[in-house]
Amino acid sequence: MNGAIAPTRKGRALPCRSSSRGRWRSLPWLAIIMLAPVIIFGIFGPLLYLHDPTTIDLLNPQKPPAWLEGGSAVFPLGTDQFGRDLFSRLIEGARVSLVIALGGVMVAALIGIVAGMVSGYFGGLADTLISQAVDVKMSLPAILLIILIGAAMGGGMTTVLASIVLLFWADYARVIRAETLSLRERGYVQLAQVANASHIRILARHILPNLFGTCIVLITLQVGRAILIEASISFIGLGIQPPATAWGLMVYEGRAYLATAWWLPTFSGLAITMTVLGTNLFGDWLRDVLDTRQSSL
Repeated sequence: MNGAIAPTRKGRALPCRSSSRGRWRSLPWLAIIMLAPVIIFGIFGPLLYLHDPTTIDLLNPQKPPAWLEGGSAVFPLGTDQFGRDLFSRLIEGARVSLVIALGGVMVAALIGIVAGMVSGYFGGLADTLISQAVDVKMSLPAILLIILIGAAMGGGMTTVLASIVLLFWADYARVIRAETLSLRERGYVQLAQVANASHIRILARHILPNLFGTCIVLITLQVGRAILIEASISFIGLGIQPPATAWGLMVYEGRAYLATAWWLPTFSGLAITMTVLGTNLFGDWLRDVLDTRQSSL
């Protein structure tokens, strides 16, 4: 019989090996495998370049991957129409995607969490104004909002970051508001109010810690969406601009060569798909783990 603990010779209980094995088996290995290359490339990118991702080599345009006829181990994933190494450009694209996705999601989370807590805890006029702002944002199509931001700010990383923040903050505010409405009715919050604790102290010590699990799950799930939005904005020409590198820009530039050089848009498209799927799988696993822990309390 496999238990969680096993006795020692001195009568003390130690964790059983089957328990640690179970924890390892429960990890989302498929998501980890999908996300590991992106994280490694994003952190150690410049150390892994085979070539400068922006260097043009007109002597080697559209070289196929190394395993195809005409390919070369010097360019393992081939080159684009300007002779730039696709492998190095994928690594640089991973760095850009991670910086934009994490930066945009964290700013959106900060704004949305604060707005949701204020709306749910104080109610009244603050709740009305924030809820109306959320409703206005939810009523606008994402693509229309992106085009308006692009027209006002032009293309570039700033446009992508602003788009992610404006698209995501309302999702956090809506969820956090609902959670805060429930938490403010708990006994420990009411006792803190009776003890004349300040609102900031109550929000920081009694409300926010209980929102931590929800916030982590939301942030994890939104990272994949942010990468997809960054790729979409770059694809329509309002995001990252040449000579910089981004996965969406690589798909956009390579789409015209799909019939003759399929590898140009394919590898970057696979990178986007794998990253978004991996973050979604990891977020679903994290949500299940946190829900199980909360239900067991």
